[in-house]
Amino acid sequence: MHESAAELAWMQELLDRSYASAGAHLLRIHTPERRATAEEVAARLTGMCLLVVATVTADGRPIGGPVDGVFYRGAFHFGSSPDSLRFRHIRSRPHVTATHIPEEAFAVTVHGQAVPIDVHADENAGFRQTLLDIYVPRYGAEWERFLDSGPVFARIEADRMFAFSMPAEDPR
Repeated sequence: MHESAAELAWMQELLDRSYASAGAHLLRIHTPERRATAEEVAARLTGMCLLVVATVTADGRPIGGPVDGVFYRGAFHFGSSPDSLRFRHIRSRPHVTATHIPEEAFAVTVHGQAVPIDVHADENAGFRQTLLDIYVPRYGAEWERFLDSGPVFARIEADRMFAFSMPAEDPR
């Protein structure tokens, strides 16, 4: 977990604002006891987590696909090739939706804007190190060379965030 107390407070405010403006259908499913807190979200989203990120085409069609996601400092981050369709969309129309659903009992969705970040910039050194901590043990030291070969990354600056967490069933 990389989130500071201030980032967790910001996330909780975002969750609360998001639910305050949510529709009736969502609120019937995401009842108060089925909402994860910011602290729970940050604790569960460690390492790499698969996301489905949806971007928008020039004619308004959504296109979604899987990416490796990293939750860092209260925001989802993801990468791709600089010439990917996903990043071409983001450069023109940065609004995205991303959802992480590892199981029926837990899901996190964010709506916002994807902001490209430079993993070589000093202000992103912590994120770069997090990437190395996740991927070098998995793929070996050559992954750092891959990171330096040109993939691009973005942080999703969320306008809305919803976090569903169904309590475990009582075995009694």
